[in-house]
Amino acid sequence: MAEHTSSSITIEAAPADVMGVIADFDRYPEWTGEVKEAEVLEKDDQGRARQVRLVLDAGAIKDDHTLAYTWTGEHEVSWSLVKSQMLRALDGSYRLAPVAGGKHTEVTYQLTVDVKIPMLGMIKRKAEKVIIDRALAGLKNRVEGGATGSDEAARP
Repeated sequence: MAEHTSSSITIEAAPADVMGVIADFDRYPEWTGEVKEAEVLEKDDQGRARQVRLVLDAGAIKDDHTLAYTWTGEHEVSWSLVKSQMLRALDGSYRLAPVAGGKHTEVTYQLTVDVKIPMLGMIKRKAEKVIIDRALAGLKNRVEGGATGSDEAARP
């Protein structure tokens, strides 16, 4: 049975700036750590990624997989697994909440991973936690460092 892991961080930037970095999949290999390649396969009518192929190397979890993304308003994006070599499930979300009058953003990242090969739950949860912690730290560094990509990517 798959269990989810979640964590939150506050980023000193407006939600639109944070979502701009999250939505810029082409640059994920520059800041996520675990994502070695990212390719947008399909976009929605607003130009946001609908399906993305990712090559992941997170230590115990290495995979080439495709995720389907759902964008809910300007402050939430969720994903689910379409196909994978190693994973049975990879579902997650980023939820953004404005704080300090919208000058800062609380980002909550939730992730559920289920692998096709037998793996102790403790090891799987540790891998989830590592992925989340590194992604949130990388996102914070990327956004606060000012390297948010193109202005187009920052649009909701």
